[in-house]
Amino acid sequence: MEKPSTMAQHALVVEGGAMRGIFSAGVLDRFIDHQFSPFDFCIGVSAGSTSLASWLANQKQRTYKVVTDYSCRPEFINFKRFLRGGHWLDLDWLWDITTYEIPIDTDKLHQQSVPLYVVTTDINTGLPHYISSTPDNVVELLKASCSVPVAYRNYPVINGMQMTDGGVADSIPVEKAYQLGAKEITVILSRPLGYEKKPSRIPWLTKKFLAQHPQLANAALLRAESYNRSIAFIKQPPSDCKINVIAPPADFPVGRLTTDLQKLDIGYQMGIDAAEQIVMAK
Repeated sequence: MEKPSTMAQHALVVEGGAMRGIFSAGVLDRFIDHQFSPFDFCIGVSAGSTSLASWLANQKQRTYKVVTDYSCRPEFINFKRFLRGGHWLDLDWLWDITTYEIPIDTDKLHQQSVPLYVVTTDINTGLPHYISSTPDNVVELLKASCSVPVAYRNYPVINGMQMTDGGVADSIPVEKAYQLGAKEITVILSRPLGYEKKPSRIPWLTKKFLAQHPQLANAALLRAESYNRSIAFIKQPPSDCKINVIAPPADFPVGRLTTDLQKLDIGYQMGIDAAEQIVMAK
């Protein structure tokens, strides 16, 4: 990943979280309504990266449709299929149908001036990669960032390397944004502020499922530590960095695999309301 070349000062960072991404969808759709984009570059992780792509392409409600319709279908989420050796979350099906029926406008996405960086995790090293999206790589890059290991059994190849969910190695890349020169960071979380991730209660199971990729297994087991370090950075940033937090309220009803439309709509509206507060304060 190259450092943004335009003296970037204000970064937008968006966390993933599967269906919890409905919150960032609401936030970014409200940004579209207000044509609000005071950012020099963006970094997205997993579902957060797809929300950013739709926003940068000015495709209001695209992410909402993906989450509330396609992602809720049994063709995508199917635990019985997983028990039979298939995907729990069939990203191949999801990417094929959404690319055909509601594709991201990749040309418009890359004609605007704000760069998008997408976080992936190298399955052989367990390290994060922060990859610049282009018209040629963005569709597969977003898929790689959303590829929850184990639940999705394949590993998309990006730049000759097998990749998986960016959230494994860096769930909230605020430190990376700071390293790239951002002196103001707006971060959209997918959990209420104050949440801290707990270490896995069954580390042996993680090691078993990822036995062929020990470095990836190690990164997964260190995920709580990495996540909580990012939260600590957000709460106490360096003296030369301002952080704006947009987070769901404590009663946010959406979990990683929530498919209840009423709950998803509530989560989406919470995102809209949170964005309104940010926009009106500027």
